[in-house]
Amino acid sequence: MSKSLKLYGGVAAGIGLMLVGAYNFADRNIAGYPSNPQVLANLPAPIPEPVAPVQTAAAPDAADPAALDGGIVGAAHADNGDSTGLRFGLGREALPEEVAAWDLDVSPDGTGLPVGSGTALAGEPLFEENCAACHGSFAEGVGNWPKLAGGGGTLADDDPLKTVGSYWPYTSTIWDYVHRSMPFGAAQTLSDDDVYAIVAYILYSNDIIDDAFEVSNDTLPTITLPNADGFVVDDRAQTEYSLWRAEPCMENCKDSPVEITMRATVLDVTPDEAGAEPAVDPASAADPAEVAATDPDPDAAPAVPPAAAPAEGSLDPERVADGKKIFGKCKACHQIGDGAKNRTGPHLTGVIGRAIGGIEDFKYSSAMADMGGTWDEDTLAAFLGNPRGTVKGTKMAFAGLRKDEDVAAMIAYLKSFGQ
Repeated sequence: MSKSLKLYGGVAAGIGLMLVGAYNFADRNIAGYPSNPQVLANLPAPIPEPVAPVQTAAAPDAADPAALDGGIVGAAHADNGDSTGLRFGLGREALPEEVAAWDLDVSPDGTGLPVGSGTALAGEPLFEENCAACHGSFAEGVGNWPKLAGGGGTLADDDPLKTVGSYWPYTSTIWDYVHRSMPFGAAQTLSDDDVYAIVAYILYSNDIIDDAFEVSNDTLPTITLPNADGFVVDDRAQTEYSLWRAEPCMENCKDSPVEITMRATVLDVTPDEAGAEPAVDPASAADPAEVAATDPDPDAAPAVPPAAAPAEGSLDPERVADGKKIFGKCKACHQIGDGAKNRTGPHLTGVIGRAIGGIEDFKYSSAMADMGGTWDEDTLAAFLGNPRGTVKGTKMAFAGLRKDEDVAAMIAYLKSFGQ
């Protein structure tokens, strides 16, 4: 037998065995087509609504834990007025306990507030631990995170500061937001009493309550925020919509030419006109001849004027300026200068040389009131560097200035008022 015949014979035998195997597999595992298959009937148009629910599922016993496992809750109700029937037989009605777990709303009149209470004194360490990283120790805000205190009297400004004290209308909104969404990354981990205490500290930081006032589900709705009467009903649907929902004008909408009448100096967003020179303040413009006379030789080394040493007993202006910047951390609680008043903390005008706890109309902590002595530079430096370590039990939550040069600059700034 030739080699080609053997080759073709082997291939033919292999193909035959494969076909036999395929037939046996199909015969055993593949069902045949039915002789009388079901056909989907045409649906009537339109599809009528069912007159009654197909099935009504009874709510399981609330005391049975197994009844709460794995059930589909909240199917649509029938449209026939039967509020208890479940349409299409899907799921079951939500239990009162399940509805209550999702119902977190708190109304302006206090409806929905759970039983609980807290004070600013109890809320201070809670705020420091859970909120200060973003909102600052005194609710003054950190970086671009929201400020929660201050801003009084700024709502009419071009750049108002909207905080709990200056803008928010209802105390219930504070409780609801803290309870529902805070702290960041760990929402709804605070107890009800912790939320009341933190809300009390926020209100205290805005000079709305004192540190001993107990905020509770009964007292919170009675607290009126400064801007409670600053809101009006939104009636734009009746008064304005008809004015700007008409057919829009697409061309030649303004008779007079469009001109730039002023420039945005804060944001610097007004585009420059081609060939226009930048505006120059005439008061700051120097005489060209004077500029030419004082123009230094470009090849000469720049002259550095010697730093003038401050006179004996005087303050270094640069250090005072640095202290003024650092005082920004204190402004949420302290005022300084002419007309300064006590806020969350006492005013600091003339603090150098003043008796510790010596302002009669300010309520100091017992630790500060009983300390005795005067605020000299050494005592003040120790306190600014570590308030809680220097005065055990102080109400001031500020952690302290970490750099010695910052402490020195702050003291220089304080000395500049009432030295």
